[in-house]
Amino acid sequence: MVRASISERTTFRWDLAEELVALRSHGFEAISLWRPKLSDLEAGVARRMLTAAGVRISSLQWAGGFTGSDGRTFHESLVDAREAILEAADLGTDALLVHAGCRGGHTLGHARRLVHEALESLAPLAEEHGVRLALKPTHPAASAGCGFFTDLEETLRFLEQVGHPAIGLALDLWHVGHQQDLLGLLPQLSNQLVTVSVADRLGPPTDAHERLAPGDGSLPLESLMAALVASGYDGAVEFEFVADPLETVEHAPADIPYGSTLPSVHAGYHHALRKIQQAAKRYGCQPWSLQSTRPQQPAPTPGR
Repeated sequence: MVRASISERTTFRWDLAEELVALRSHGFEAISLWRPKLSDLEAGVARRMLTAAGVRISSLQWAGGFTGSDGRTFHESLVDAREAILEAADLGTDALLVHAGCRGGHTLGHARRLVHEALESLAPLAEEHGVRLALKPTHPAASAGCGFFTDLEETLRFLEQVGHPAIGLALDLWHVGHQQDLLGLLPQLSNQLVTVSVADRLGPPTDAHERLAPGDGSLPLESLMAALVASGYDGAVEFEFVADPLETVEHAPADIPYGSTLPSVHAGYHHALRKIQQAAKRYGCQPWSLQSTRPQQPAPTPGR
């Protein structure tokens, strides 16, 4: 059974303590963590907070940049990726999302060889710690800064060439949900899929990355999710859209408390979580608590 999860990029301006209280109050039991937001917390502290809240981690985002397009050397990107694998293991998640990096002046063949070499180097460590590296293909119009794997079939062929069980695919329906051949590729995808990300859009993707809430765009997300489930996918469905933090407070009950964020931001994020709650029910995501509790004040972060 697929499991609903909330990406921290959806609730970008909340800290982890606020997120955990809000997720549980809306019935969610999983979160996709973003490494930059964890930078002020030790992995052990974050894991204790998650355990206390009863929230598991569906994935950790992200490692990569193996082509040097972000200013790091190949060696530096490998060192960071190894740290991310150990961090994922310490946090208790079995999925680490990978962005390959842009071509960065390399020929396409050389860029692929760099990523192939990196994944081959990282795979034994990932396998040892029970972590799968999930390579994420992107739409050509929205790939700047993310990578050069912009064709789903090409990415699948590349993963087959790597041929390691610790290396798989992160499928983002915002990037590929428009593809006419997506349903036909599902049998090939089923063995490679590590995570599925969900966001809607109007028209083709752009470099503005306007990720909408499910149902607010034109992608056939409900039918795509039904086909994924029918093909045998039973992993995490990570809802990751750009929630509008300035949604008016009329979207949330007047008595919802707030912590370190502004009331309008707090109300906007609760409104976003309610949209995801509705979509998750339509998609049949589990585990699911149909009776959510009233939001509480965020628990203080240990050590503060």
